[in-house]
Amino acid sequence: MTLKSEERNTIVAYRLEKANSTIQQVKDIGNLGYWSLAASRLYYAVYYACVALLIHNGIEASTHRGVIRMVGDKFVRTGILTPDDSKLIGRLFTMRQTGDYDDLYDWEESDVTPLIPKAEEFVMRISNLIHTK
Repeated sequence: MTLKSEERNTIVAYRLEKANSTIQQVKDIGNLGYWSLAASRLYYAVYYACVALLIHNGIEASTHRGVIRMVGDKFVRTGILTPDDSKLIGRLFTMRQTGDYDDLYDWEESDVTPLIPKAEEFVMRISNLIHTK
């Protein structure tokens, strides 16, 4: 898909806004005690930021695993993002998969809450990367 600069900027801004609003959803959902749902939404916050980064850089990926792979190849391996960033994305993806699809398993507050500030920082760094280029 070839995007004009204005279209690309609009989509990137939308994805970053969605990443930030999804983190707020995580906090609200957590306050209600729905930790598996909060884990899933936390993954999506990070995913939206990753998609924004890829689109900003003209990189296409059509699946969740494709987005994760492209972020790893283009940003982690090159040192723009850290191995810890890659681990966070992978951990949240696994939590989303487990929470959404595994029977008889639910994430707990102690699993999710330590990841919220890490995801917030990740989204902020992605936003800074996009806005400094």
